Amino acid sequence: MPSPQDDRPPPESFLAGARGEEAAGAGRLKIFLGASPGVGKTFAMIEEARLRQRAGRDVVVALVETHGRAETAALLDTLEQLPRRQVEYRGQVLSELDLDALLARRPAIALIDELAHTNAPGSRHPKRWQDVVEVLDAGIDVVTTLNIQHVESLNDVVARITGVRVQETVPDQILQRADQIELIDLPPEELIKRLEDGKVYVPQQIGRALDNFFGKGKLTALRELALRTAASRVDAEMLDWMQAHAVKGPWPAEERLLVCINEAPVARSLVRAGKRMAERARLPWIVATVLTPRHEAMPAETRAVTVEALRLAETLGAETVVLRAETDAAGEILRYARQRNVSRLVIGRPRSQRSWWQRLVGAFREPVADRLLDDATDFEITVVTPHARIERRKAVAGPWLHGPWQAYATAFGAIAVATILALPISIWEAVPGGAISAIYLIAVLMVGARWGLGPSLAAGALGSLAYNFFYTPPYYSLHISRSEDVVSILVYLLGALFTGTLAGRLKAQVEAMRAAQRRTETLYDFARKIASATQTDDVLWAAAFHIAATLDCQSLILMPDAAGALQQVQGHPTIEDLDARAEGAARWAFEKNEPAGAGTATLPMAEWLFVPLATASSILGVIGVRFRDRQRGLDPETRRLLLAVEDQVAVAVERTRLAGELANARVSAEGEKLRGALLNSVSHDLRTPLVTVIGAVSSLAETDDVLGAADRRELTLTALDEARRLDRYVQNLLDMTRLGHGVLAPKRAAVDLREILGVVRNDLKRVLASHGLVIETPRDLPPLHVDPVLIGQAIANIVENAAKYAPAGTSITITARADGAMAEIAVTDEGPGIPEAERERVFDLFHRVAEGDSRPAGTGLGLSIVRGLVEAHGGTARAEAGPGGRGAAIVIRLPFAPACSDLSE
Repeated sequence: MPSPQDDRPPPESFLAGARGEEAAGAGRLKIFLGASPGVGKTFAMIEEARLRQRAGRDVVVALVETHGRAETAALLDTLEQLPRRQVEYRGQVLSELDLDALLARRPAIALIDELAHTNAPGSRHPKRWQDVVEVLDAGIDVVTTLNIQHVESLNDVVARITGVRVQETVPDQILQRADQIELIDLPPEELIKRLEDGKVYVPQQIGRALDNFFGKGKLTALRELALRTAASRVDAEMLDWMQAHAVKGPWPAEERLLVCINEAPVARSLVRAGKRMAERARLPWIVATVLTPRHEAMPAETRAVTVEALRLAETLGAETVVLRAETDAAGEILRYARQRNVSRLVIGRPRSQRSWWQRLVGAFREPVADRLLDDATDFEITVVTPHARIERRKAVAGPWLHGPWQAYATAFGAIAVATILALPISIWEAVPGGAISAIYLIAVLMVGARWGLGPSLAAGALGSLAYNFFYTPPYYSLHISRSEDVVSILVYLLGALFTGTLAGRLKAQVEAMRAAQRRTETLYDFARKIASATQTDDVLWAAAFHIAATLDCQSLILMPDAAGALQQVQGHPTIEDLDARAEGAARWAFEKNEPAGAGTATLPMAEWLFVPLATASSILGVIGVRFRDRQRGLDPETRRLLLAVEDQVAVAVERTRLAGELANARVSAEGEKLRGALLNSVSHDLRTPLVTVIGAVSSLAETDDVLGAADRRELTLTALDEARRLDRYVQNLLDMTRLGHGVLAPKRAAVDLREILGVVRNDLKRVLASHGLVIETPRDLPPLHVDPVLIGQAIANIVENAAKYAPAGTSITITARADGAMAEIAVTDEGPGIPEAERERVFDLFHRVAEGDSRPAGTGLGLSIVRGLVEAHGGTARAEAGPGGRGAAIVIRLPFAPACSDLSE
C-alpha cells in the first residue's frame, strides 16, 4: 500500500504555486477559442465585456474587428473604444492597436480581438500576441479571441486537414499562460448556413470560403481539434488542482491508460496491446516501469527486455516513465497512477510456469500483478496473457543466482570458519545449543552483506548441512534422529533465508546509493569545471571526460568548421576516424536537430549514438557516445542523463562564446572610442594649431612689405607656440601608442627638478599667459632619476590641463617635497575641482569629467599618458582636492637618483 507520505501534495505543486505568486502582479488572460471563423467568438467576447461593465468593472475596447457586421458593431455602442493607430504601408492606411494609448489609459479589462494577427511593419511588436503579453505584464486583464488553426503546435495538422498552411500562429505558451479558455462551439451545418447568409464574409468571398475552409468534413475535423484542445486544458487544470490538494485519484473525467512493464518477456506484448487499446479508445497512454535495487544486479540480457519495450513504446507514441522504489513496486505504480489520474491499467499475467526458486520466493513475496489486482480497486485493469512458447524461449534465470566464483568460495570458507568456531562452544555444556546456529547466521549475514543474495543463500544451505553433520546426533552423519533437531534445523533455515534476503537487499541498496553518490559527485565536479572554464576548449574537454566517466562509454564532440563540415574537437579517450554510418548519423543529428545512431530510429546500426549540442537559438555541434554495454546505451534513463548533460554543455559553450563576443565588442568599442578621439584630435586639437600656424606663416609671406618688425615678431612667436602645441599633441598620440604596446623605454639620468620645470614654463608661455605659475621647490631637493624629456612632457600635460580648466587670472602652483626615496610633486589649480567619484577615472584613456556643453575641448589623453609615463619610471600618479577643498591637485611621485658614483656619469 502507498505510504502515508503519499497523502502530501507533490513538490511540483508548490513550485507551481510559487510561480503563480511571482506572476500575481500580471493581468489575467481569457481566450475565446473557436474551431473556425464565424462561430461567434467576437460576439461572445463583447457580451462578456458588457456583463463585466454592468458589474462595475472598467472595460475598454482596445481593438475589435467587426468585419462589417452591423449587429456586432451595435454591441460596441455602450463600450468605451480607444482610437486606433493609423499606419501607412505601401500606399495604404492600416488601423492597428494603439498600445501606448492603452497602457496610458490603463483600464481594468481590455478587449483585443484576433490574437494571431500580424501587425503592420514599423509597429513595436511584429505580432499582436506580443502586444497582449506587454499589456498583461502591465497588470491589465485581457479578453481576446483565437481560432484553433492559429495554434502553433497544430499548424501541420490543420494543413493536412484543410490543405491550407496558416501563416499567422500563436505559440502554445500563450495558451498555457491563459487563466481561462472558453470554447465557442457551433455545429458545421449552422456555420455553413451563417456563411451562406453573409454573416461571416462579404458576398464575393462566400464561394471561395465554401470551397476551401468551410467544407463540412473539414469543419468537423477542426471542431474535434478545438474540443480536444479545450478538454486537454481542462484536464491539465484538474490534475494541477488534484496534486495541489493531495486528492487521491482517479477521477474519471478523462480516461488515461497506463501500461505496466518489467523485465518479463511479456513486456513488448504489453506495449503493443496498450497501443491497440489506446488507439481504439483514442486515449492518451503511458508506459511505466519500476526500478528497484535488484534491477542493477540483473544481467544485461534481462535488462534489455525492459529497455527494448520502452524504446518500442516511444516509437509507438507513448509517454515513457521510469519509476524507482526500494521494494514496493506495486505501491509506486498505484501512487503514480493516482497522481496522473489514470483510469485504466494494463498488466501482464503472472507466469504459470515458474522455476522452483520463483515458487519459493513467491511464498514469501506477493507478485506485483497480484498486488495490483488486490489493491487497485478503483481502476479498470486489463490482464494480458503472453504467448507460452515465446515466454519459455525468452525466460532467463533470476539475477540473484548469478555471481563470481569468488563469492561462492567465500560462502564455503565462511561456513568452514563458523564450524571451527562452533567446536569449543559445543563442548561447553553451559552454552545452549542455539548459540551454534547463531554463529552460522552471522556467517550468512556477512556473506550476504559482501556478495549479495545468491552467495548468502548458498552459505545458509551449507550451514544447515554443516550444523546437521557436526553438531546433531548421530554426529558426522546427515541422518537426524531427534525431532527437536529437525525443528532446530528448520528454524535455522528460515532464519538463514530471511537473514540472507535482508543482507542481499541491504547490499543492493548500498550499491545503488554509492552509484547515485558517484553520479552526484561527478555531476558536481562537472558543473564546477564548466562554471569556471573561460575557454570553449576547456568546456568541451570537461564535457567529454564527464560523459565518458559517468556513462562508462567513449565520448566525442563534433563541431562544424568554417566550411560547415563536422570535425572532432574533443574526445575521451582519443577516438580514431568515424566510419561512414557514424558520420551519417552525426550529420543527420546536426542537420535535423534530432538524436541519431544507436538506439534511435535513424541509422540504428551505427555503433555511435549522436545527440545535437544545441541551444534555443542555434545548433553548435553534436555529442557522440559509444557504450561498451550496448544494451545500457539503449536505456531511456541513460539517454535522459545524456540529454541533461548536453543541455549543460550547450549553455556553457554558449556562455563562453558570448563572453568572447562581449570581449570583442569591448575591443571594438574601445577602437571606436579611439577612432572618435583621433578624429576629434585631427578636427580640433590638431587642426586648430595647424590653422593658426598656416595663417601666421601666410601673413608673413604675403605682407612682407606692410608688417613692421614687431608684428612680424608677434606672428612668428604665435606660429612657433602653436607649432609647439601641435608637437605636444602629436607626441601624446605617439606616447599613447608606445605605452599601449609596452615599448616605451625611459633614458634615465640624474636630473634637477628645477631644470625640468624651467623647460615646462618656457614651452607653455602662451598657455600660461592668463595664469600665474608659482613654483615652490626646496633648494636641497635631491636630483631625480628620470628621463627629463618624458617627465617634462608629463608635467607639461598636467600644467596645460590645469590651465584649461582654471579660471583666467588664477594661479597654478607646483610644489615638491621629499618623501623617503621618492619626490612628491603636486600641481594645484583653483578651478572647479574633480568630483571624488571621478578622481581615479580621470586617468582612464579618453575619459573626461562631464561638465556639460561648456567644457573645454580635448581628447582625454593627457592624464592617461601622465600616469603611463610616471609608472614607467616606477612612480605613481593620483588626483585629489586642492588646499582647503578648492580646485584640483594632481600628485606624482618619482624616485630620487641613487646616492653613488653613478651620479657623475
